[in-house]
Amino acid sequence: MAVFARRRQAIVIATVVGLALSATACGDDSGSGSGNESSAECSAFEKYSGNDGKKVTIYASIRDTEADLLEQSWKPFADCTGIEIDYEGSGEFEAQLQVRVDGGNAPDIAFIPQPGLLATFANAGKLKAAPADTKTSAEANYPADWLKYSTVNGTFYGAPLGSNVKSFVWYSPKTFQEKGYTIPKTWDDLIALSDKIAATGEKPWCAGIESGDATGWPATDWLEDIMLRDQSPEVYDQWVTHQIPFNDPKVAAALDRAGTILKNDKYVNAGFGPVKSISTTAFQEAGLPILENKCFLHRQASFYANQWPQGTKVAEDGDVFAFYFPAVDPSKGEPVLAAGEFTVAFADRPEVQAVQSYLATPEYANSRAKLGNWVSGNRGADINNFTNPIDKLSVQILQDQSKVLRFDGSDLMPSAVGAGTLWKAMVDWINGKDTASTLSGVESSWK
Repeated sequence: MAVFARRRQAIVIATVVGLALSATACGDDSGSGSGNESSAECSAFEKYSGNDGKKVTIYASIRDTEADLLEQSWKPFADCTGIEIDYEGSGEFEAQLQVRVDGGNAPDIAFIPQPGLLATFANAGKLKAAPADTKTSAEANYPADWLKYSTVNGTFYGAPLGSNVKSFVWYSPKTFQEKGYTIPKTWDDLIALSDKIAATGEKPWCAGIESGDATGWPATDWLEDIMLRDQSPEVYDQWVTHQIPFNDPKVAAALDRAGTILKNDKYVNAGFGPVKSISTTAFQEAGLPILENKCFLHRQASFYANQWPQGTKVAEDGDVFAFYFPAVDPSKGEPVLAAGEFTVAFADRPEVQAVQSYLATPEYANSRAKLGNWVSGNRGADINNFTNPIDKLSVQILQDQSKVLRFDGSDLMPSAVGAGTLWKAMVDWINGKDTASTLSGVESSWK
């Protein structure tokens, strides 16, 4: 699940300290901002002036190091405009956001990774339409499909913020070279490699789907990625929108294919235990056995680059890197699963609209990209500002209009299903429930 996002708990990288943006504070001659910097540095933020001393609250699932990077990324804006941005990240974001909204304590802005949840709030009349500047910037810099995800009944509610590419498998280039393993190009190659590793008595895969209130979401990514590989993008769309039932044979075949890895005792769960340990292994820790040669393959999104311990080299010749999760039949194309958060507002005060509009701009995207360990689909973002090789590769994929790209399916579904019964069903499936019963249960909840 998106995200980018509910899934982020960074343990990593302090190289950003020196990059905290030389424009740490920007005031202007009129007295707005903190007043300890030049008006030239703040000229880019003049259109957001007039809100000095105002406060905007933001709530999201982004925590720890990534949250620190977020706050650094908008610090020049905050200092120049005088707007105080009060940010809070939570591992229980999806559940607690609903509680806060229902209790009349909604944040001014939320970064919502599930379009289905976004639609729930929009249909309930809780969200404010995005200001015109936000819509104009979004239309100029994002693919039309991405804007559909935050448009409900013809009203546009917010632009994408961060993005991530989910169709990756993490591995150790050094270990692959030492053992003579080659990067698989097809699903059959992937299974052949898994069998080769298993034949040595080692388990090739490590996985984890524990994520607090969001436990189960990493398993939905397996199902979604394989649906895109087993079926056409059109069938994927039909599944996501419930034009075909959740327990359709096509969906069952995809889940069974996922099970050839995730429920295979010969393959998992390296470094942690038997198959059932997947449900109790935190997704943040699930790939770490790769660094100890206890695990060789870990399917996870581009944002997992943030999970490696400080000092880990993420590169084709480094300690870890990632390859494309192979297609079943590459001749039919190589589809990509992606996700991201959307910046939506529960209030429409001028200072809230100013923050929402700024976060939709290429200027913000480039500011955040320079700090590292982040991906954006904003076409105004300079690819050279993304230094992490996985981030750079992900941005290239997102900006490549020839790619067959689909958004995370569970995030698009009604929130009660995609972020509710489906997450729980995937946990039950990992713990031994059969495919037919698992999918029928989700289907019943959708009805």
